[in-house]
Amino acid sequence: MTEDDLRQMIGRVKRGSLSRRGFVRRLAAFGLTAPMATQLLAIAGAAPAAAQGVPEYRPARRGGGGQLKLLYWQASTLLNPHFAVGTTNQDASRTFYEPLAGWASDGTLHPILAAEIPSVENGGLAEDGRSVTWKLKRGVKWHDGQDFSADDVVFNWEYNRNPAVATVSSGSYRDINVVKLDDHTVRVEFEKPTPFWADAFVASRGTIIPRHLFRDYAGANSRDAPTNLRPVGTGPYRFVSFAPGDTLRGELNPNYHRDNRPYFDSFEIKGGGDAVSAARAVLQTGDFDYAWNLQVEDEILKRLEAANRGRVNIVEGGNIEFIQLNVTNPHEEVDGERSSIKTTHPAFSDPAVRQAMAMLVDKNSIQQFIYGRGGPATSNFLNNPPRFRSPNTRSEFSIQKANEILDQAGWARARDGIRAKNGVRLRFVFQTSVNAPRQRTQAIIKQAAQRAGIDLELKSVTGSVFFSSDVANPDTYTKFYADMQMYTTTMPQADPQLFMNQYTSWEVATRENSWQGRNIVRWRNDEYDAAFRQSEAELDPVKRAALFIRMNDLIVGSNHVIPLISRPLTSASLNNLRHVLSAWDNTTWLLGDWYRET
Repeated sequence: MTEDDLRQMIGRVKRGSLSRRGFVRRLAAFGLTAPMATQLLAIAGAAPAAAQGVPEYRPARRGGGGQLKLLYWQASTLLNPHFAVGTTNQDASRTFYEPLAGWASDGTLHPILAAEIPSVENGGLAEDGRSVTWKLKRGVKWHDGQDFSADDVVFNWEYNRNPAVATVSSGSYRDINVVKLDDHTVRVEFEKPTPFWADAFVASRGTIIPRHLFRDYAGANSRDAPTNLRPVGTGPYRFVSFAPGDTLRGELNPNYHRDNRPYFDSFEIKGGGDAVSAARAVLQTGDFDYAWNLQVEDEILKRLEAANRGRVNIVEGGNIEFIQLNVTNPHEEVDGERSSIKTTHPAFSDPAVRQAMAMLVDKNSIQQFIYGRGGPATSNFLNNPPRFRSPNTRSEFSIQKANEILDQAGWARARDGIRAKNGVRLRFVFQTSVNAPRQRTQAIIKQAAQRAGIDLELKSVTGSVFFSSDVANPDTYTKFYADMQMYTTTMPQADPQLFMNQYTSWEVATRENSWQGRNIVRWRNDEYDAAFRQSEAELDPVKRAALFIRMNDLIVGSNHVIPLISRPLTSASLNNLRHVLSAWDNTTWLLGDWYRET
């Protein structure tokens, strides 16, 4: 096979005249495996295919499986997916609400409320990249018996794009137009050629809420909707009860639109506690079926696995544990707002301080002694899919060099050993959520910082508070009322478009947008903005990948963001539980397909 033959075949797949399966079969004849063929298509920018990463579902009837018990050591606080700041709220909302499609573990699309995945071949994708047409599944009903239709989809577009509603999903809907073609067909129109069309109505930001229950709360009163806490969705389970910060319960939906699903008669998501106790409750005692987000030292997990009751699941994706160095001043209030973009940080405005701080982070030790298989060290913010991973970044841990950099920049040690310059002392509040690996990581960094004349005040905030959307609470991570903070940001799609918009200037979190903007570090850069805008319309996959690599290099190179470790989806489940996990989507993205093997 020549290079020209390969290019022609890839072109046929992109035009829809050759199926992906046919492409894989033809390459197999030349000794290329299916994963290699899939990667070639991904690099070439072929449209996402229908999911291959969903395992076979075996139960032959609906119900009869008893209760499914899930343990989340960070409890959810609300059940509107479009106000869901933090993964726990997204996962809880997703048990009731569904999008048109979700992301499977292999980075392909799986239809949920859509009848099929749009493609050039089936007429769903416009060849010029300016529109996508979704055909909706027929016969779908809301939990209260009302029909699901294109009117609901159009309403969700209007709801999310309304600035008065101030949803976390607004960026996916702001620059598109949605047209109802008939009761079961909608067309999403783009202002320009759009290589990544699978954003609006897809995965966590695409979950559909019912028009008939939210239309009276589609403005400044959006937070008052009763359904924010008592969801009525289309999913496999119906709402039973919810105690914010504690327990969520649901029951089997007898009218669910997918055959023989769900297997379980009910579910319970219990919140609270800590990651270690959650791991123990599955792996050692077997009291729960599944434990979420096991940010636990790997040595502990291996000991618990020895009981042979359950297993640890490691699913690779794009999540990243990282540190932010505040661009703004969290200790100064302007017009009633701290960390205002009208201020600059008194110390981190100096590139030398940021560079020194980055050199005081011992990533290899954090991986080796804390996370193990659950956290490989990285120098990149954007790590996956591989074609978007930068080869240009490097990490270096050196207390000596950090001291030299600060000396040269004029930050002199005072009598107490803390460096200062022009009346500004290098004393920072470093906050994160309550979690043993994070507290150990803080301690490692604090120890190194002390040896460089930097004093860190370590602050730990309960996870249900830190990751909440409570606009009155000063300790939420979106307000960032600290000098430094550390957490994991999730990559909910197998494409960096949404993931990398969190450093664009128009996404800055402010009081005006109820701190719902995704740019929490408040970093702004004209070159980054321009590269992001170009990526939104770049149809050449090689050029588009280069733009995202450049964006990664800009934010990492600023040292306002210090990547620590890649965070694969790490969880625990009983040996007989069969689940469908994807690191590109919510844990509960296909909860209706979970069952117990007997």
